[in-house]
Amino acid sequence: MDKNTNALQRQMTERGHSTLQHRDSNLAADPIELSHSTAESILVAYRSAGIGIFGVVMRYAGMPLEKIALYMNSSQVSGKGQFAQATRLAFKDGFLAPYKVVGPSSMVAWFLQYGVMGLAFQTVDQALSKAMGVKPVYYGEQLMEPPMENKEETFSYKMKFAAKIFVAPFFSAAIESQLSNRAEVQRYFGIKKFAQLETRLALNPIARAAGPAFLPNAMRNVIMTQTSFVLIPVTYKLYFPQEQKNASTLFWYGLSLNVFVGNVFAITQQALWGRTLDYVAKHGNIHYGKIVREGLKAEGMSAFITVPRWFSRVLMNAPCQGVLPWFYNEILPLGEEPVLSAAKSALYSNIMEETTRVQSSKPGLLNASNTHCADSRLSR
Repeated sequence: MDKNTNALQRQMTERGHSTLQHRDSNLAADPIELSHSTAESILVAYRSAGIGIFGVVMRYAGMPLEKIALYMNSSQVSGKGQFAQATRLAFKDGFLAPYKVVGPSSMVAWFLQYGVMGLAFQTVDQALSKAMGVKPVYYGEQLMEPPMENKEETFSYKMKFAAKIFVAPFFSAAIESQLSNRAEVQRYFGIKKFAQLETRLALNPIARAAGPAFLPNAMRNVIMTQTSFVLIPVTYKLYFPQEQKNASTLFWYGLSLNVFVGNVFAITQQALWGRTLDYVAKHGNIHYGKIVREGLKAEGMSAFITVPRWFSRVLMNAPCQGVLPWFYNEILPLGEEPVLSAAKSALYSNIMEETTRVQSSKPGLLNASNTHCADSRLSR
């Protein structure tokens, strides 16, 4: 009887090991597949983080240009030689002075500004696309594909698509400005002066978080988001000569539209933002109507847009925002497959750990209770 019992136990053990090995080989041969929504969420997070890191590096490197642009678009320079005046103001405390106004909050704000800009636009674009029954804005390899006429895209569909790409940048820019404007104001005044100004203004918590001159900051971001995420990819996809489409032409096309279209309109809002900050520092309140009227009375349209102001804005913005469409559509897609593979591996590892844990607590055929039952049956 003991021999029969031992033989049965060996057969059960071998059968159990064989079952486990077969299951493990099936798991290895049949990799974990992510659902579409999970994969899309991972990619949105990856792209947003990539844009955020890109923004921090490029903005910090270009701080001298940003400081010149901030002075150029304020009331502190006027008349002839505005660029020279702004340059002297930017470096009046030394060559490294522009970098000294960058605090940890600015680093975080840059990452959030660009990362949230990408996250908000992608999220809003996808949400509105599903709600309105239209496709998301073109991305990555789609820009290089020839435009195809789709008979199912009726006039109503095209109007909904146009409405979506018009509205989406407003949502994403509002979120971006909520996170970035206060840090930009801090860099404009400097850390100590800005702290004194906040104490003087005694803002409520919401206004304090948004920072002074929020409205022109948000409108500037609407223009730049519209340019980078809508105007450039849509026009490149639909109207750029197909035989000339490549990474190089996308780089220069995006940079050109940023310089000669986006920044031409954004400079007016940047100038209004700078004048608003000068006004609030002097008067302790904001009245946009008075700010605009005083600017026009003193300098005419030159108060808000001149070639030197535009040039300084381009110096500050183009290295980062102008290159962003190329980085977003050509560089970031290169990392998407490795990121998804890493996510699958992590998910597979978690499943295997959970399976091992369950097996250790409930070994199935190999557990003591089953063996004890088998022994009892044989003994009978």
